[in-house]
Amino acid sequence: MKNAFLIGESVYLRPVDMGDCDRFTNWFNDASVRPGVGRTHPIDRFGEEEFIRNAHKSTRSVVLSIVEKSTDIHIGSTGLHGIDQTHRSCIFGITVGDKSKWGKGYGTEATQLMVNYAFGTLNLNRVQLHVFSFNDRAKSVYERVGFNEEGRLRQAQYHEGAYHHDIVMGILRDEWETGRTE
Repeated sequence: MKNAFLIGESVYLRPVDMGDCDRFTNWFNDASVRPGVGRTHPIDRFGEEEFIRNAHKSTRSVVLSIVEKSTDIHIGSTGLHGIDQTHRSCIFGITVGDKSKWGKGYGTEATQLMVNYAFGTLNLNRVQLHVFSFNDRAKSVYERVGFNEEGRLRQAQYHEGAYHHDIVMGILRDEWETGRTE
């Protein structure tokens, strides 16, 4: 494990670095990955490097790369954004960009690691996220971790010729504490 920050059973999370840029640009330009993260415009290495530089400077975001432990291969990214210490809340995001790793539980484990970090280390009270109604796989991950649907922004996303809802989901500290098995 290289520069591990949070460690799970199958994945570990480490700070993003410039060496991740080519994989990020490939994933975020991939037509099958792009819709799940709401990307509609292409991204190049310059744009991704700028994102990483800004992430490292930010005191309101924690952005980490997801790495498969058994192979030490970078497979995605995750983050807590808009961290608000006054209201003790943030917005969660995740992408498993390596399609060969989809369906293996890595996204669920990385999500759990980040939620545990948000509540256990950052002392937040609320983590929320947005997921598009066509992304059943992601909704299932979030529900397994304990997120609840809180509302819908109706027809907020246009994808493949149709409008889809943007579902707002959240988990509160007391729900996390009740659901923990540790």
